[in-house]
Amino acid sequence: MKNIKDYNLEELKAELLSIGEKSFRAEQIFKWLYIDKVKSFDEMTNLSLDLRKKLNENYDICNFKIIKKLESKDGTKKYLFGLSDENAIESVLMEYHFGKTVCVSSQIGCKMGCKFCASTGIPFERNLTSGEIVEQIIAIEQDTNSKISNVVFMGIGEPMDNYDNVLNAIKILNNPKGLNIGARHISVSTSGVVPRIYQFADENIQCTLSISLHSANNETRSSMMPVNNAYNIQELMKACKYYIDKTNKRISFEYALAKDNNDNLKDADELISLIKGMLCHVNLIPINKIENGKYTKSSLENIIKFRDYLNEHGIVATIRRELGSDIDAACGQLRRKNLKN
Repeated sequence: MKNIKDYNLEELKAELLSIGEKSFRAEQIFKWLYIDKVKSFDEMTNLSLDLRKKLNENYDICNFKIIKKLESKDGTKKYLFGLSDENAIESVLMEYHFGKTVCVSSQIGCKMGCKFCASTGIPFERNLTSGEIVEQIIAIEQDTNSKISNVVFMGIGEPMDNYDNVLNAIKILNNPKGLNIGARHISVSTSGVVPRIYQFADENIQCTLSISLHSANNETRSSMMPVNNAYNIQELMKACKYYIDKTNKRISFEYALAKDNNDNLKDADELISLIKGMLCHVNLIPINKIENGKYTKSSLENIIKFRDYLNEHGIVATIRRELGSDIDAACGQLRRKNLKN
């Protein structure tokens, strides 16, 4: 059965024409799926009985089951969703003064092997489809009876390793006839898959690009992130500069501070030399301690010192607010525990 949520609006119009229906029905179905958020074709009451029968026979509506939900004292909610093939994925809802943000997964497992990430060590199963990515937002909106205003592709998986499905999910999320989440409210993070950064730049969409950098030194970065062995920092920076020139959009560099590893002022100097003059922002992240992980969080005093040093040298840097630390909100932690049970 085909997942009806895998189609963006233009694709759905073509699909309906292929089964002998009028293309305008696609907009009606889109409204039912993304505005009314129905769970079955039988609820689409302005469609003919014959069309609803066709839809039931040929398509499926992806509806996630909540396996587990954890809620932090700060309001952050973490979901473990069950998929139709018995796999499970994680999504996180975070509340900020500017609205509600969902951190979505793009794959079941991850191939990147970053040493500080709880997804490492969990076998890669498969890519998520566009509809499965979008369903994470829909399921959370249904559970909380609220509107999601921002989406970040920073959950389990490397979005650029599932490029086509991620891009199509963005089209579905962004469509004003559907969930209507503005492109500027969507952020895509990558560990540094250089060819896809060039491709993403050429799409010229208005999403924010976040780069998981974590070190300005090839040796240190390779020890943290194996992807650096394939695409080193110099290649990555070349791609980032191309992206900025092509889109005129600021890049956000994610930098997770690990004690005695990448958090001293020498590391800060290397970072300043690397990105000085670029249209960018540095997001400093207190690293999460994971089971059997080799890295520990830098002290708050050191993180503040690192931030202030960057700011003093002309690099805009902020510290990411820690949310959900009491519920294992870092990507991979809840799924890792579920696999053990």
